[in-house]
Amino acid sequence: MSQSTVRLTVAQALVRFLSAQYTERDGVRHRLIAGTWGIFGHGNVAGLGQALLQAGEGVMPYHQGRNEQSMVHAAVGYARQLNRLSAQAVTTSIGPGATNLVTGAALATINRLPVLLLPGDYFASHAPDPLLQQLEHPTEADVSVNDTLRPVSRYFDRITRPEALIPSALNAMRVLADPAETGAVTLALPQDVQAEAYDWPEEFFAERVWYVRRPAPDPVELAAAVEAIRAAERPLIVAGGGVHHSEAEAALKSLVEATGIPVSSTQAGKGSLRYDHPADLGGIGHTGTSVSDDIARAADLVIGVGTRYTDFTTASGTLFQNPEVRFLNLNITGFDAHKLAARTLVCDARTGLEKLVEELAGHRVSAAYEAEYRAGKERWEAVVEAAYRADDETAVPTQTQVLGALDAIVGDDDVVINAAGSLPGDLHKLWRSRSPRQYHLEYGYSCMGYEIPAGIGIQQAAPDTAVWSLVGDGTYLMMPTEIVTAVQERLPVNIVLIQNHGYASIGGLSAETGAERFGTDYRYRAADGTFTGAPLPVDLAANAASLGMDVLRAKTVGELREALATARASDRPTCVYVETDIMNPTSPGAEAWWDVPVAEVASREAAVEARERYDQHVAGRRRHL
Repeated sequence: MSQSTVRLTVAQALVRFLSAQYTERDGVRHRLIAGTWGIFGHGNVAGLGQALLQAGEGVMPYHQGRNEQSMVHAAVGYARQLNRLSAQAVTTSIGPGATNLVTGAALATINRLPVLLLPGDYFASHAPDPLLQQLEHPTEADVSVNDTLRPVSRYFDRITRPEALIPSALNAMRVLADPAETGAVTLALPQDVQAEAYDWPEEFFAERVWYVRRPAPDPVELAAAVEAIRAAERPLIVAGGGVHHSEAEAALKSLVEATGIPVSSTQAGKGSLRYDHPADLGGIGHTGTSVSDDIARAADLVIGVGTRYTDFTTASGTLFQNPEVRFLNLNITGFDAHKLAARTLVCDARTGLEKLVEELAGHRVSAAYEAEYRAGKERWEAVVEAAYRADDETAVPTQTQVLGALDAIVGDDDVVINAAGSLPGDLHKLWRSRSPRQYHLEYGYSCMGYEIPAGIGIQQAAPDTAVWSLVGDGTYLMMPTEIVTAVQERLPVNIVLIQNHGYASIGGLSAETGAERFGTDYRYRAADGTFTGAPLPVDLAANAASLGMDVLRAKTVGELREALATARASDRPTCVYVETDIMNPTSPGAEAWWDVPVAEVASREAAVEARERYDQHVAGRRRHL
């Protein structure tokens, strides 16, 4: 019996296939690929461009981008907001359009977030060779610039024949939908193959559901984990992004309230408990709170839930100082679960936490331990209040006072976005997360330029949610282009643009490491050739206005409060521009070290002194074996 077929181009077939893919978890179904971002050039305009046009918005919504990297950021923001259950695709031409994807792809894969990349490629036939924007390799004719995406993709294929699309597309969906495998997926599409026709089996386009598993812990691992927790006197939970991806916040809360074990959070895990929960100690590590880091130093069992244990979390191996400390890691991937020579629970975060609640019935930490961390939490809240407080409404606000003003305006379900600069440190230490998705920090790749496009993706995923993209002037100058997209799509993203005339975060780090703030200020050259002259007369508020945003300039604390309230009430993309007082810093200092190597020999005194401090810190590093 012959199989029913339909004749389509490869691009048309791919779009039709993607439109029929779904995920399902806990009985709730989502479109796996909910839309496609695209910038068209000769490498995709007549292939995927024509296919998207022919399919129409009802089959595959199309989103027009301005920069290829920022399109990936928007897609990543979308996927994170929807707990990795729905994603978006990004199509580009060949050449620079394709290589612009690399940064976004790295960000997606490092953060374990799904995005489908569809760059154009050379002619599979090599008929015109070389063609416009093609990379010529003298010994490997099948290499193209798209090969730069291999190391940052969880799955990569180049579709050089129509029929090759079938297994590759299925593998791509498998990886995107698997929480243990997900990240950037790349299907490189040669231009001629995109437009080539083939008789496709109708079955290829049937609706397909990819079930997102919640694997339970192995009974032997679970028993060992329960034994370790019961034996611990000072256990600490480190909540990572996996708590959110698994929607395990309620299970974590149940475990904490049953056992009294406190919770510290990574940047990705912040908000796993509401900020005012008695057991929420806030951020951990280099940008952590004093109570969190003090408890971590004395912990005898660290229970990592859905975390990668980056150097910021471990304070570059110097944080967990109890000689008897051991680790227990609950993670969907064995790769992350085995870090720090830990006991492992390789399972879904929610399922694993629920099992621990059952098996730990009747167990609770000592009253003295609870009293200790609760007192530390109370002391830290006073630090937050002091950093937020602004008694003079006519004064120029500091950066932490900007956060305090925003804290007073946001609703419980608003989303606050940041990725790079000095803001991640202040936010991790000070922000009061009211809901699981309110705190959106991209700190796996800490990519400048992420915040504005990510805000667009989040707004697409949650249309009725107020979104705040917090950016400094350095980050804003990296990638403001998607403001045009927000205006075009009438997405009421709010940008809080903080002007501090340079790379403030790296300037501070430069001073600490003996580099004396070299090359970090945005200033004119002075007579000696250094960048120490007057600040540059750039007007970023005018730039945002020229791209179509409503702009509110705030010079004082009082004007800032008024501007933030106006922005939140607006139904248009709005920028609140504020120049902060950098001469009167109110940010709490770091509570733990971060290893940035310092010159071992130097002729300048600042570097010599920095190396002495470095040697003192590095002596405290431990290898947990």
